[in-house]
Amino acid sequence: MPWNENNSGGPWGQSPGGGGGPRRPGGPPKLEDILSQGRDQFGGGLPDLRWILLIGLVLLIAFLGSRSIYQLEPDEIGVELRFGVPKEEFSNPGLHFMFWPIETVEIAKTSENETRIGSIRNSRSGSTEGLMLTGDQNIVDLDFTVLWQITNPNHYLFNVADPDGVLRRASNSAMREVVGRRPAEDIFRDERKGIELEVKTTIQSMLDNYLTGVTINDVKIEDVAPPTEVADAFDEVQRAEQDQDRFQEEARQYSNTKLGQARGRAAQISEEAAAYKDQVVKEAEGEAARFTSVYEEYAKAPEVTRKRLFLETMEEVLGRSNKVIIENDAGGTGVVPYLPLNELNSRSNSSAGN
Repeated sequence: MPWNENNSGGPWGQSPGGGGGPRRPGGPPKLEDILSQGRDQFGGGLPDLRWILLIGLVLLIAFLGSRSIYQLEPDEIGVELRFGVPKEEFSNPGLHFMFWPIETVEIAKTSENETRIGSIRNSRSGSTEGLMLTGDQNIVDLDFTVLWQITNPNHYLFNVADPDGVLRRASNSAMREVVGRRPAEDIFRDERKGIELEVKTTIQSMLDNYLTGVTINDVKIEDVAPPTEVADAFDEVQRAEQDQDRFQEEARQYSNTKLGQARGRAAQISEEAAAYKDQVVKEAEGEAARFTSVYEEYAKAPEVTRKRLFLETMEEVLGRSNKVIIENDAGGTGVVPYLPLNELNSRSNSSAGN
């Protein structure tokens, strides 16, 4: 309510003049009136200064305590700074105390982080981050993921102003360098694992030179595609290459089949030749042994052995020929009738069989 309405004594029950004199209409209260009103509310006197100091001290201690105590989660590690200089030792997960504001803490995550680079997933954004030139002058659109972890919090927090940005730029640069030395076929099918390993090594070398305190755990190529403008032509080339590979594989299979058959036939002929060789050698050895035995008998009884050989030879020769016996003695009659009993027996046996 206004100072000049229904309050003839002012807001503190006194006249504006402090001595009961007339109050200036609409004027503010004086300092003496405010202090007087305060003394009345506190029982006629100001509170003890010791209590005010005690309350202030308690509030100050509570404030300092809230800023001096901090907690780290299991996937966090802290680096305390004293007058802005980082300490050598790190703070492990749990509750910790520091003398704030003399000491402060910086916290870093120790869990594995993932950085995705590329434009295939975000094709609507018009980004060209994943477009790269291959060694055979082709353009590919490539998405890949870098898995990394903080291994030196001091380096990560204080050596580089934007470690995440540095990691992203280094990864993109390393992938472009490796892809630029290889043909497109290596990226699409043949050497993807080798590219990932080479990119990982290159990124780690760059980050070590920058002292970022980051370790690269893995690099994974998620997706590779040709630019949209040449996608159809690129698919035609890929199908033609697949047909070429298929025809070559069929030719290799046919060649292997024929080669296997030829090798089998060659092995069979070699076995037959070896068997014939053994047979001839054995027969020769047998003939030589028989001749040796005959010669030994001939040396013991030459006349008997000579006659026996003659008779056996004549039997072998005459046994396969038509025979005519002629008697040459003085009283001989010339041709002697000869009855071939063996031939008659064979003829009778054949007639019985028919």
